[in-house]
Amino acid sequence: MVEPVPSSAAEDEPERSGPNQSPSSENSEKRRRKKPGKQRSFWVELPILIVVALVLAFVFQQFLARVYTIPSGSMETTLHGCTGCYGDKVLVDKITYGFTDPSPGDVVVFKGPPAWLESEGPQDESGNPVVRFVQNVGSVFGLAPPDERDFVKRIIAMGGQTVQCCDVQNRVLVDGKPLNEPYIHWDDPDKRTQDSFDRVTVPPGAVWVMGDNRNNSDDSRYQGGGGVNGAVPLSDIIGKARFIVLPPSRWGGVSDTDPQTAPPTSAQGLSAPAWQQGAPLGFGSIAAWPALVLGRRLGSGLRRAVKRKR
Repeated sequence: MVEPVPSSAAEDEPERSGPNQSPSSENSEKRRRKKPGKQRSFWVELPILIVVALVLAFVFQQFLARVYTIPSGSMETTLHGCTGCYGDKVLVDKITYGFTDPSPGDVVVFKGPPAWLESEGPQDESGNPVVRFVQNVGSVFGLAPPDERDFVKRIIAMGGQTVQCCDVQNRVLVDGKPLNEPYIHWDDPDKRTQDSFDRVTVPPGAVWVMGDNRNNSDDSRYQGGGGVNGAVPLSDIIGKARFIVLPPSRWGGVSDTDPQTAPPTSAQGLSAPAWQQGAPLGFGSIAAWPALVLGRRLGSGLRRAVKRKR
């Protein structure tokens, strides 16, 4: 007769936490038993990263700086643009005029005032909704001409000043004094004569703007029939053109020579004081930093997603 073997408590009963076992040991045991969470696939994370990048770019261009495509040659040769060609893409600073006022010589981008838009006529838009959507998105990111009626010109006179053309040397006069405008471009070297216009007093809170391509620019002299209707309200100014970002062959700052203070005998041309020359480049570097950081994070996220997929 075989005697039953007594069972062992240590073998038959499950292991229980004794009074000497610490809570941290129990938590560690639970973590070891817990299954790892399911990781998102590469194809799920990629659209998220792209959307985040687009949102950040949109916020940056709406509130800090925006890239504009120059659509015409009215600012040659300071800014290059022509119908059907690859025009300059210019970084426009939207912050500066929140702290300081525009000044004579500044190249500015502005919304067309009502008087300007009336003379422009109806805007040509594609009848294809998909094409219109692509154009609108492209304009936000500087990949297409702006969808609204935006213009780029140089400030010649401020509110309260008088402007007229011309003296015996064919120079524009502001408050009776001739301007020094080394940036003027003449399409026809044999015709260096500007169209004359009567004396105009710029309304308070507005500016008088003209194109550097003086004989090929529809500006304050002509828009709205000329006179005070051609002035641009300060509230319509979007920002100051700072830096040409594309094409690479055109990289550089945008001249902001003040024609009212530079002496007529000055040979400074398109140059500017050293600190002004460095300012656009410094601004461009600062503006590029968020894009650089975002690009690095996007690349890092993609690499991590690829590794998890493997």
